[in-house]
Parts: sequence; structure tokens; C-alpha cells
Amino acid sequence: MTRIDGEVSPAFEIVEPAEWRAPVIFNSPHSGSTYPEEFLSASRIDLPQLRRSEDSFMDELIGHLSARGFPTVRVNFPRSFVDVNREPYELDPRMFTGRLPSFANTRSMRVAGGLGTIPRVVGDGQEIYRDRIAVDEALTRIETLYKPYHRALRRLINKVHQMFGTVVLVDCHSMPSVGISRDEPRRPDVVIGDRYGTSCTPLLPDRVEETMTGLGYSTGRNKPYAGGFITEHYGNPASGLHAVQLELNRAIYMDERRRERGPRFAQVASDFGILADVLATTIPFGDLGPFQAAAE
Repeated sequence: MTRIDGEVSPAFEIVEPAEWRAPVIFNSPHSGSTYPEEFLSASRIDLPQLRRSEDSFMDELIGHLSARGFPTVRVNFPRSFVDVNREPYELDPRMFTGRLPSFANTRSMRVAGGLGTIPRVVGDGQEIYRDRIAVDEALTRIETLYKPYHRALRRLINKVHQMFGTVVLVDCHSMPSVGISRDEPRRPDVVIGDRYGTSCTPLLPDRVEETMTGLGYSTGRNKPYAGGFITEHYGNPASGLHAVQLELNRAIYMDERRRERGPRFAQVASDFGILADVLATTIPFGDLGPFQAAAE
């Protein structure tokens, strides 16, 4: 269906700093806004509705950090097309014509909710596709977009690990200011996810919380977002690999209805710079390597 090559190029971008300050990587996997034409044609909803799944402008909020000494990663294709924050084959059989591979995970909670590797719905539950799509189309997206992104991210993580002996991956997302359920309490400005203490040293979310609270943001931990596949997959403290997810309330930095940058956009970007500087100067990276973590 979709001519991926050329339409989504580059599929993702990694910007390494000229001078490295610390082993801290900032990643934005859900801010992509390049929509292939045939994907739009196959969708039953329009572009503004598709964009509700985007973490709009998050890549811009962290983009300046590469000039401050930190590598940054951004994905340019939209998560409604391929979601890299999932297992490689979380696929819903109801979406496709043809037989899925035997190794596909068809029973995960994310698949049940319509939010697999090839999503069935956008964030507010609207169905994306007018008709079923071919299994080969899904597998092509995974081979040409999903897998190259994760190979490149893994190479970057390995490079940083070899340079510093440890890695901190800050996975940056944004969330709607209001949840779908009316029973959900008001969302804080920032939700810090560490997979309930399993994806990183406790010092990391503690330091993030202290910093963001000091800057005037309200914070929460792990609810409603504890971290997705990226945080879980790359966070392995016993190996010196630490991953934390940040979910920023969109109302803080953008007009959610118009999908425009808000009046606080520049300040929020500046605050990410402060957070990066705090992590670089106050985290004892020498104590976070594999041997120390395994001994704790």
C-alpha cells in the first residue's frame, strides 16, 4: 500500500553532541508528523483526528539539548502508522487480511485496546482504517521503519555505554490534559514512569521529581503511565542501563484543540535544559555501572 521510501525520509534522526557532557540520551518516539499519502487515503478519519495520537512538538522541546552535550533521538513517522513503543509484533488479527506470523503477540493488553505496533485506533478510541489492511503491509512497515529505529537506538545506547560505563535513557512523551474516563483524577503536569521501580535506579526518578517540582510543575509517578516497551526493554539497571519515561501534560506547552505551541513553550523547553543539566551534574554515573547495580 504505502510507498514508505521517500515519503518518510529520514524515518528518524539521531543528533550526537559535538562534546559529550554525560551518558544521558533524550528520546522522542511519538512526535512524528509525516503522514504518508496512502495512509491518509486508507484512513476513515481526517488528519486532525489522526494527530490526536501525536506527542506534538516534544521533539522540539528536547531538540536543543544536543547543543548542550546530550544526544537526542526523534522519530518522524507518526505513531498511528507504526508505534515503536511496542513490541515488534503486537498485532491485532482483526485488522488484517492474510495470516499473521505465528510469533505475533495478538493477546497483549495494548492489542486489546487497539494500540498495538500497527494501531487500530487513535488515542481517543476512534477507528483508523476504512478497511482491513494486508498483513504484508504491516510487516513491511515493521521491517522498514520499526526495526531500523530500534537498531539505531541500540547502537547509540551501546556507544554511550562503552564511553561512560552506564546509560540513562530519558523517553519523552506528552499526554492529553484530560483522560478519557471521567473517573480519572486531574492529571499532573509531569508523570514519571520507571516501571514501578524496575527500569532504573531510584535516584533517577527522584532527581527528576525534585527538579521539576522545584521548577513549579506538579508531578506523579507511574499513573496513568508507568512506561512502555522502550522503558521496559532498554531499562536494565543490573547492566548499567537506566530508562525513565516522562509524560508531559500537553496543556502546559500547547493549545490542544488547535494543536499549536502555547505561550509557555519556550519556558518548558528551557526547563528541559535545566533538567538535563541537573542530571549531568548531580547523578553519580560512576556508581550506576553494571557491577555496582548488581551488588545492590
